[in-house]
Formats: sequence, structure tokens, C-alpha cells
Amino acid sequence: MSEIYVHHRIACRPREWSSVADRLANDGATRVSDLGGALYGLWRSQIGLPRDTVTAVTVWPDTDAAVRLADLLHDDDPGVDTVELDMMSPTLRPEMATPPRRQGNYAFRWFETPAENFIEFLELCEAAWPGFENSYDSQVIGLWRVEGSDDGPIRTLLMTRRHDLAMWERSKQPANAAETTVREQLSRRYDLCDWTTVYTTTLLTAEDSRDDVRWS
Repeated sequence: MSEIYVHHRIACRPREWSSVADRLANDGATRVSDLGGALYGLWRSQIGLPRDTVTAVTVWPDTDAAVRLADLLHDDDPGVDTVELDMMSPTLRPEMATPPRRQGNYAFRWFETPAENFIEFLELCEAAWPGFENSYDSQVIGLWRVEGSDDGPIRTLLMTRRHDLAMWERSKQPANAAETTVREQLSRRYDLCDWTTVYTTTLLTAEDSRDDVRWS
């Protein structure tokens, strides 16, 4: 059975996001590990989310464990105001639950796609990703399907990493024929979905460098 990922959108009390993130990276990660899960990563807002939002992803052996235990990452933390959780299954990526470790610009893009368009949606992703990664010094971290979206549009989360925010902007402007082909494949997904939104973040649990910029 495939592992279950949980996306945590954590709204912290004013000016508490950094302290909350430190506790999640230490005490919270230890609690999750002791229960058989793992902290996949923590991200801070760059563009598109409130300053005091921390995004977390945890990984669990199955849905039952995720439902019962995921809240223990942040339960009773005095700096947490509200939390929204989404249970997710990996699709094309990731193949293994190896956490991202390099700092950079991480884009979280959500899609809602009609079921009849979803196979083509996946095919377009698979076809475009190699060219996208080669052209823009970028990585597709994962594409997850949100659990419980079987009765309506299929909801997915796409996470991509670029070196920096400038490369995120650069990736929207093709500079040659190869990049134009990639952009056309990626743009076709927008024609297939009912709804999409994106925000960008940086990785709090990065091992190579710390982001101290005041983004939002």
C-alpha cells in the first residue's frame, strides 16, 4: 500500500510563525517519528500566503495512521491558531518519500480537474516535466491526489522547486522552441481544469542554507 502524505496549512498567531516552525521541526517531528510517520518538510510563505502561515507535509504508512495521528505534529502548540489538513496519495511523483533538502523557491499549485480530463492531465505532466526540469534548473517534487475528491473534480497538489523566485518568473517566458513546447504542454493543463491557484514558499527544513528574507 502506498504511503499517505498529509498537507498541513498552519495559521499561527501574530508574529509566532518562526517559533512555531522551530517547535514543529524539533518536538513535532520527534512526535511524528515516534508514531511511525515522518516530517517531509516545512515551508514559510514567500508570495501568496499570509506571513504567519507555516506549511507542513508529513508522511504516514497508511490512511488510518494519517487520520488518527497527523494532528500530533502541532496539537497543543500555543502559537497555532487553526490548521487545515489534506490527505494525499502520490501519483507520478514522488516515487519515494525522500524529503526535499535544498533551499529554493517552492511553488505549491493546486488543481481541480474533471475526472474525464484527468488521464490527459497526467499525460501532459509526464511529457512536459523532463523538458521543464532541463530548461529551468527546476525539479518536480511531487504531484499528489487529494483523498476524498472522487465524487467531483479531482483535486491535486503539484510541488515544484526552482533555484529562486527569478527562475519561477523566468519559467513562464519561453526563450526558444524547446521551451515553447514545454510551456504549451503545461498550459494545456489549464484548459483541462476547472480551477487552479498557486503560491510560493521557501524551505524551512533545508539543509544547505537558511532563508532570512522578509518576503511577506
